[in-house]
Amino acid sequence: MNPTDTPPEWERQFRNLLPLYGHRNWIVVADAAYPAQSKPGIDTVVANDEQIPVVRTVLDAIAATPHVRARIYADRELAFVAENDAPGVADYRRELAEVLAGHAIETLPHEEIIHKLDQSAELFRILILKTDMTIPYTSVFFELDCGYWNAEAEQRLRQAILAADSR
Repeated sequence: MNPTDTPPEWERQFRNLLPLYGHRNWIVVADAAYPAQSKPGIDTVVANDEQIPVVRTVLDAIAATPHVRARIYADRELAFVAENDAPGVADYRRELAEVLAGHAIETLPHEEIIHKLDQSAELFRILILKTDMTIPYTSVFFELDCGYWNAEAEQRLRQAILAADSR
């Protein structure tokens, strides 16, 4: 995008929310058939844009934000969708792999990811960016985590607390 271009409304909304989001929030770049969920705390924004550019924008924005990083999930079913059932799926898989190159992607059954999302939505906000994608099982899920703290540091902290408590 040219610096003088005005970003689309979905991107402005996303960029306004990202500074508010942190550990345990989710951002989902969803296909066109993704349902509007009724649970409070899950916001759906219609992007009216192609999915790969939306994924790229979300990925780049998270990478440029020091307070968060993302665990990325994709539907396991996507690897098994046949081209004759969903024309364009092979090209989509290739393009998605290019955009996500260098990132760890965890593939899980769709229902398992949705369950994780629903559990998080009990306490934390979720943003769904609904694209115009019409190939099934193409949603990309970003589970946000702390960008300046990791699991190893947390484990050392907990061990230090246990050691102090046992004295």
